[in-house]
Amino acid sequence: MERKRLQGELMKEGEKTAGCIAGALLYGLGVNLFVVPSGLYTAGIMGICQVIRTVLVEYLHLPFHDFDIAGIIYYLINIPIFFLAYTRLGKKFFGRTLVTVTAMTLFLAVIPIHPIVDDAMAACVVGGIVSGVGVGILLRMGSSGGGADVIGVLLIRWKKDFSVGKVNLAINLALYAACLFLFDVETVIYSIIYAAVYSVAIDKVHVQNINVEAHVITKVKTEDMEKEIFNELGRGITKWSSLGAYTYDMSHVLYIMLSKYEVSHLKAIVRKYDPYAFIVVNEGVSVEGNFLKKL
Repeated sequence: MERKRLQGELMKEGEKTAGCIAGALLYGLGVNLFVVPSGLYTAGIMGICQVIRTVLVEYLHLPFHDFDIAGIIYYLINIPIFFLAYTRLGKKFFGRTLVTVTAMTLFLAVIPIHPIVDDAMAACVVGGIVSGVGVGILLRMGSSGGGADVIGVLLIRWKKDFSVGKVNLAINLALYAACLFLFDVETVIYSIIYAAVYSVAIDKVHVQNINVEAHVITKVKTEDMEKEIFNELGRGITKWSSLGAYTYDMSHVLYIMLSKYEVSHLKAIVRKYDPYAFIVVNEGVSVEGNFLKKL
Protein backbone atom coordinates (compact mmCIF):
# COMPACT_ATOMS: atom_id res chain seq x y z
CA MET A 1 0.00 0.00 0.00
CA GLU A 2 2.80 2.42 0.95
CA ARG A 3 4.72 1.57 -2.22
CA LYS A 4 1.62 2.16 -4.34
CA ARG A 5 1.06 5.52 -2.65
CA LEU A 6 4.68 6.57 -3.29
CA GLN A 7 4.38 5.55 -6.94
CA GLY A 8 1.21 7.61 -7.23
CA GLU A 9 2.93 10.64 -5.69
CA LEU A 10 5.92 10.29 -8.01
CA MET A 11 3.65 10.02 -11.04
CA LYS A 12 1.68 13.07 -9.94
CA GLU A 13 4.87 15.05 -9.37
CA GLY A 14 6.16 13.94 -12.78
CA GLU A 15 2.95 15.20 -14.44
CA LYS A 16 3.28 18.55 -12.68
CA THR A 17 6.92 18.86 -13.73
CA ALA A 18 6.00 18.03 -17.34
CA GLY A 19 3.29 20.70 -17.16
CA CYS A 20 5.83 23.23 -15.88
CA ILE A 21 8.18 22.47 -18.77
CA ALA A 22 5.33 22.71 -21.30
CA GLY A 23 4.33 26.08 -19.85
CA ALA A 24 7.94 27.28 -20.04
CA LEU A 25 8.08 26.17 -23.70
CA LEU A 26 4.95 28.17 -24.56
CA TYR A 27 6.39 31.21 -22.79
CA GLY A 28 9.64 30.91 -24.77
CA LEU A 29 7.74 30.58 -28.04
CA GLY A 30 5.62 33.65 -27.29
CA VAL A 31 8.66 35.77 -26.42
CA ASN A 32 11.09 34.67 -29.15
CA LEU A 33 8.60 34.42 -32.02
CA PHE A 34 6.48 37.49 -31.31
CA VAL A 35 7.83 39.88 -28.66
CA VAL A 36 11.57 40.09 -29.34
CA PRO A 37 11.33 40.23 -33.19
CA SER A 38 8.93 43.18 -32.86
CA GLY A 39 11.32 45.08 -30.59
CA LEU A 40 8.88 44.92 -27.64
CA TYR A 41 9.53 44.34 -23.95
CA THR A 42 7.72 41.88 -21.70
CA ALA A 43 6.47 42.72 -18.23
CA GLY A 44 8.18 42.13 -14.90
CA ILE A 45 11.80 41.29 -14.24
CA MET A 46 12.15 39.59 -17.63
CA GLY A 47 11.33 42.95 -19.24
CA ILE A 48 14.06 44.59 -17.17
CA CYS A 49 16.48 41.86 -18.33
CA GLN A 50 15.56 42.64 -21.95
CA VAL A 51 16.27 46.33 -21.38
CA ILE A 52 19.68 45.39 -19.89
CA ARG A 53 20.29 43.20 -22.95
CA THR A 54 19.49 46.08 -25.28
CA VAL A 55 21.80 48.45 -23.39
CA LEU A 56 24.64 45.92 -23.51
CA VAL A 57 24.23 45.18 -27.22
CA GLU A 58 23.16 48.51 -28.76
CA TYR A 59 24.76 51.04 -26.42
CA LEU A 60 27.88 49.22 -25.19
CA HIS A 61 28.23 47.20 -28.45
CA LEU A 62 29.07 43.90 -26.74
CA PRO A 63 29.47 41.13 -29.37
CA PHE A 64 26.60 38.72 -28.63
CA HIS A 65 25.65 38.58 -32.31
CA ASP A 66 22.25 36.87 -32.76
CA PHE A 67 22.23 35.24 -29.30
CA ASP A 68 19.66 36.75 -26.93
CA ILE A 69 21.22 36.90 -23.44
CA ALA A 70 18.05 38.16 -21.72
CA GLY A 71 17.23 34.63 -20.50
CA ILE A 72 20.72 34.21 -19.04
CA ILE A 73 20.46 37.55 -17.24
CA TYR A 74 17.06 36.51 -15.91
CA TYR A 75 18.48 33.26 -14.53
CA LEU A 76 21.36 35.07 -12.83
CA ILE A 77 18.97 37.55 -11.20
CA ASN A 78 16.86 34.64 -9.92
CA ILE A 79 19.75 32.89 -8.16
CA PRO A 80 19.66 35.08 -5.00
CA ILE A 81 15.84 34.95 -5.12
CA PHE A 82 16.05 31.15 -5.02
CA PHE A 83 18.23 31.25 -1.92
CA LEU A 84 15.74 33.55 -0.18
CA ALA A 85 12.75 31.43 -1.21
CA TYR A 86 14.15 27.98 -0.35
CA THR A 87 13.32 27.99 3.35
CA ARG A 88 10.14 30.09 3.12
CA LEU A 89 8.03 28.84 0.24
CA GLY A 90 8.35 25.09 0.58
CA LYS A 91 10.70 22.62 -1.04
CA LYS A 92 8.22 21.41 -3.67
CA PHE A 93 7.41 24.93 -4.82
CA PHE A 94 11.12 25.78 -4.84
CA GLY A 95 11.98 22.65 -6.83
CA ARG A 96 9.31 23.24 -9.44
CA THR A 97 10.25 26.90 -9.77
CA LEU A 98 13.92 25.98 -10.22
CA VAL A 99 12.99 23.49 -12.97
CA THR A 100 10.67 26.05 -14.60
CA VAL A 101 13.16 28.94 -14.64
CA THR A 102 15.90 26.62 -15.93
CA ALA A 103 13.58 25.41 -18.71
CA MET A 104 12.60 29.00 -19.54
CA THR A 105 16.24 30.00 -19.83
CA LEU A 106 17.04 27.04 -22.11
CA PHE A 107 14.03 27.64 -24.36
CA LEU A 108 14.77 31.36 -24.65
CA ALA A 109 18.34 30.45 -25.62
CA VAL A 110 17.59 27.72 -28.19
CA ILE A 111 14.35 28.90 -29.82
CA PRO A 112 15.41 31.02 -32.81
CA ILE A 113 14.28 34.65 -32.80
CA HIS A 114 12.18 34.62 -35.93
CA PRO A 115 9.18 36.87 -36.66
CA ILE A 116 5.90 35.04 -37.33
CA VAL A 117 3.87 38.20 -38.01
CA ASP A 118 4.93 41.60 -39.30
CA ASP A 119 2.24 43.68 -37.61
CA ALA A 120 3.20 44.97 -34.13
CA MET A 121 -0.37 44.84 -32.81
CA ALA A 122 -0.77 41.23 -33.91
CA ALA A 123 2.54 40.41 -32.23
CA CYS A 124 1.28 42.02 -28.99
CA VAL A 125 -1.96 40.05 -28.97
CA VAL A 126 -0.73 36.64 -30.15
CA GLY A 127 2.52 36.84 -28.18
CA GLY A 128 0.62 37.88 -25.05
CA ILE A 129 -1.82 35.00 -25.40
CA VAL A 130 0.84 32.33 -26.05
CA SER A 131 3.25 33.40 -23.30
CA GLY A 132 0.39 34.18 -20.86
CA VAL A 133 -1.17 30.74 -21.33
CA GLY A 134 2.27 29.21 -20.73
CA VAL A 135 2.74 31.03 -17.44
CA GLY A 136 -0.85 30.24 -16.43
CA ILE A 137 -0.18 26.53 -16.96
CA LEU A 138 2.96 26.47 -14.84
CA LEU A 139 1.19 28.41 -12.07
CA ARG A 140 -1.58 25.80 -12.08
CA MET A 141 1.09 23.15 -11.70
CA GLY A 142 2.15 24.75 -8.40
CA SER A 143 5.22 26.47 -9.82
CA SER A 144 6.15 29.98 -10.91
CA GLY A 145 8.36 31.77 -13.39
CA GLY A 146 10.48 33.15 -10.56
CA GLY A 147 11.27 36.85 -10.40
CA ALA A 148 8.48 39.15 -9.28
CA ASP A 149 6.12 36.28 -8.43
CA VAL A 150 8.48 34.89 -5.79
CA ILE A 151 9.39 38.35 -4.50
CA GLY A 152 5.69 39.15 -4.15
CA VAL A 153 4.98 36.03 -2.09
CA LEU A 154 8.01 36.69 0.13
CA LEU A 155 6.79 40.24 0.76
CA ILE A 156 3.32 38.91 1.63
CA ARG A 157 4.95 36.78 4.33
CA TRP A 158 6.64 39.92 5.67
CA LYS A 159 3.71 42.31 5.40
CA LYS A 160 0.17 41.15 4.73
CA ASP A 161 -1.02 44.12 2.68
CA PHE A 162 1.48 43.32 -0.09
CA SER A 163 0.33 41.33 -3.09
CA VAL A 164 1.96 39.79 -6.16
CA GLY A 165 -0.07 42.21 -8.28
CA LYS A 166 1.27 45.26 -6.43
CA VAL A 167 4.85 44.06 -6.82
CA ASN A 168 4.37 43.45 -10.55
CA LEU A 169 2.75 46.88 -10.93
CA ALA A 170 5.69 48.62 -9.24
CA ILE A 171 8.23 46.75 -11.38
CA ASN A 172 6.29 47.47 -14.58
CA LEU A 173 6.05 51.18 -13.80
CA ALA A 174 9.82 51.32 -13.38
CA LEU A 175 10.34 49.21 -16.51
CA TYR A 176 8.17 51.28 -18.84
CA ALA A 177 9.54 54.53 -17.44
CA ALA A 178 13.01 53.29 -18.43
CA CYS A 179 11.68 52.25 -21.86
CA LEU A 180 10.19 55.71 -22.34
CA PHE A 181 13.55 57.26 -21.54
CA LEU A 182 15.63 54.87 -23.69
CA PHE A 183 13.29 54.18 -26.61
CA ASP A 184 10.30 55.73 -28.35
CA VAL A 185 6.71 56.12 -27.19
CA GLU A 186 5.42 53.60 -29.74
CA THR A 187 7.59 50.84 -28.27
CA VAL A 188 6.27 51.63 -24.78
CA ILE A 189 2.63 51.64 -25.90
CA TYR A 190 2.88 48.31 -27.72
CA SER A 191 4.77 46.78 -24.78
CA ILE A 192 2.00 47.89 -22.40
CA ILE A 193 -0.61 46.34 -24.71
CA TYR A 194 1.36 43.10 -24.69
CA ALA A 195 1.58 43.17 -20.88
CA ALA A 196 -2.20 43.67 -20.61
CA VAL A 197 -3.01 40.75 -22.94
CA TYR A 198 -0.39 38.61 -21.17
CA SER A 199 -1.98 39.29 -17.76
CA VAL A 200 -5.51 38.49 -19.00
CA ALA A 201 -4.29 35.22 -20.55
CA ILE A 202 -2.66 34.20 -17.27
CA ASP A 203 -5.87 34.91 -15.35
CA LYS A 204 -7.96 32.89 -17.80
CA VAL A 205 -5.79 29.82 -17.20
CA HIS A 206 -4.94 30.34 -13.54
CA VAL A 207 -7.19 32.28 -11.19
CA GLN A 208 -5.00 33.28 -8.27
CA ASN A 209 -6.10 32.78 -4.67
CA ILE A 210 -9.61 31.43 -5.07
CA ASN A 211 -10.34 31.05 -1.38
CA VAL A 212 -11.70 27.68 -0.30
CA GLU A 213 -12.97 26.36 3.02
CA ALA A 214 -12.72 22.64 3.70
CA HIS A 215 -14.41 20.58 6.41
CA VAL A 216 -12.88 17.17 7.08
CA ILE A 217 -14.99 14.81 9.22
CA THR A 218 -13.15 11.69 10.35
CA LYS A 219 -13.32 9.06 13.08
CA VAL A 220 -9.58 8.33 13.19
CA LYS A 221 -7.02 10.07 15.36
CA THR A 222 -5.95 13.23 13.54
CA GLU A 223 -2.60 14.19 15.11
CA ASP A 224 -0.45 12.79 12.29
CA MET A 225 -2.85 14.09 9.64
CA GLU A 226 -2.75 17.57 11.17
CA LYS A 227 1.04 17.54 11.32
CA GLU A 228 1.32 16.63 7.62
CA ILE A 229 -1.18 19.36 6.65
CA PHE A 230 0.91 21.88 8.62
CA ASN A 231 4.18 20.72 7.03
CA GLU A 232 2.99 20.17 3.45
CA LEU A 233 0.46 23.00 3.02
CA GLY A 234 1.50 25.46 5.72
CA ARG A 235 -2.16 25.97 6.64
CA GLY A 236 -3.71 26.37 10.07
CA ILE A 237 -6.45 24.06 11.33
CA THR A 238 -9.41 24.62 13.62
CA LYS A 239 -10.71 21.38 15.11
CA TRP A 240 -13.52 20.23 17.33
CA SER A 241 -15.23 17.01 18.40
CA SER A 242 -18.61 16.09 16.98
CA LEU A 243 -21.36 13.51 17.45
CA GLY A 244 -23.10 11.75 14.57
CA ALA A 245 -26.86 12.34 14.80
CA TYR A 246 -27.64 8.97 13.20
CA THR A 247 -24.97 6.68 14.65
CA TYR A 248 -24.09 8.66 17.78
CA ASP A 249 -20.44 7.88 17.02
CA MET A 250 -17.81 10.41 18.09
CA SER A 251 -15.77 11.99 15.31
CA HIS A 252 -13.37 14.91 14.66
CA VAL A 253 -14.04 17.92 12.46
CA LEU A 254 -11.09 19.79 10.91
CA TYR A 255 -11.71 23.21 9.39
CA ILE A 256 -9.05 24.49 6.95
CA MET A 257 -8.87 27.64 4.80
CA LEU A 258 -6.72 27.25 1.70
CA SER A 259 -6.52 28.09 -2.00
CA LYS A 260 -8.29 26.20 -4.76
CA TYR A 261 -5.11 24.63 -6.09
CA GLU A 262 -4.21 23.13 -2.71
CA VAL A 263 -7.45 21.15 -2.42
CA SER A 264 -6.20 18.07 -4.30
CA HIS A 265 -3.11 17.97 -2.08
CA LEU A 266 -5.29 18.24 1.04
CA LYS A 267 -7.53 15.39 -0.16
CA ALA A 268 -4.49 13.19 -0.81
CA ILE A 269 -3.23 13.78 2.73
CA VAL A 270 -6.63 13.06 4.29
CA ARG A 271 -7.17 9.89 2.22
CA LYS A 272 -3.76 8.66 3.30
CA TYR A 273 -4.93 8.50 6.92
CA ASP A 274 -8.65 7.88 6.44
CA PRO A 275 -9.98 6.65 3.07
CA TYR A 276 -13.53 7.03 4.40
CA ALA A 277 -13.23 10.62 5.66
CA PHE A 278 -16.07 12.99 4.72
CA ILE A 279 -14.70 16.10 2.98
CA VAL A 280 -16.82 19.18 2.24
CA VAL A 281 -15.32 21.96 0.08
CA ASN A 282 -16.80 25.41 -0.57
CA GLU A 283 -15.14 27.71 -3.14
CA GLY A 284 -15.08 31.47 -3.48
CA VAL A 285 -15.52 32.33 0.19
CA SER A 286 -14.54 35.77 1.50
CA VAL A 287 -11.70 35.85 4.01
CA GLU A 288 -10.45 38.63 6.25
CA GLY A 289 -7.64 38.55 8.78
CA ASN A 290 -4.42 36.56 8.91
CA PHE A 291 -4.88 34.43 5.79
CA LEU A 292 -1.80 33.58 3.75
CA LYS A 293 -2.05 34.30 0.03
CA LYS A 294 -0.06 32.04 -2.27
CA LEU A 295 0.67 31.77 -5.98
